[in-house]
Amino acid sequence: MKLWSPALPPRPACPHRRLRRILGGALPEGITIDTSLPHPWASANFVGARHIFTCSVASGANGVQRTTLEAELGARDWVLAGQIVADVAVDADRDDRLRIEILTVED
Repeated sequence: MKLWSPALPPRPACPHRRLRRILGGALPEGITIDTSLPHPWASANFVGARHIFTCSVASGANGVQRTTLEAELGARDWVLAGQIVADVAVDADRDDRLRIEILTVED
């Protein structure tokens, strides 16, 4: 006799480490990731996470424009199994710091 279980199937693993590795390779020379944190996120229709990366900018990399970096990262084809990158935002905290926020939702 088989018993039916109301348990939901397991959710895909959080893609934060994969996203950090991909982002590290996509950043221009002179920008390095210092810290990163995932924050669970949900709306009425979607479940996902906000991934916040704090980056430092080397003194020689001042030519990197926030809007240019945001456009490049937004146009990038992110390949994350079971996840979709819904939004990318880049904000300058100070002259030598950037804050990159990536929103992922489960596919």
